[in-house]
Amino acid sequence: MEYQPIGIIHSPFQEPAGMPIQPAAAGDTEGKVEIFPEFSAGLKDLEGFSHLILIYHFHRSQGYRLQVVPFLDTEPRGVFATRAPKRPNPIGISVVRLQGVDGRTLAVSSVDILDGTPLLDIKPYVPDFAPGGEVRIGWLEKNRRTIRQRQADDRFK
Repeated sequence: MEYQPIGIIHSPFQEPAGMPIQPAAAGDTEGKVEIFPEFSAGLKDLEGFSHLILIYHFHRSQGYRLQVVPFLDTEPRGVFATRAPKRPNPIGISVVRLQGVDGRTLAVSSVDILDGTPLLDIKPYVPDFAPGGEVRIGWLEKNRRTIRQRQADDRFK
């Protein structure tokens, strides 16, 4: 299995320390997504979407652990029940807001990604495609109030 990056994500975050944990915590943090020339034709019609799903390679993550202590918890959890970057396949996803398309450069906000991250794919975010029904958030349920408070705090910074 081989993947070829289609572009590079640029953000103000040079190091993981101090970087937002999720896009919701990134607020209006802006970034740019530079698409390589050979893939630029694939951007046609993208400007009509307000949000994008960016799929990328955690290029600074080395190794993995099958159990990790997540940032909102104190006990070890299975890596697949977290969004931790140290994974058997270091692939990340983020939903960002599309601010504009200029040639092969996408202006985005709500960026929680390290500068220089290789982009693997882009998909339009379409909430109507999500399955209906009750949504459960597992072990994070006990931290839902903390998550919402952090999101609210970050929006007013």
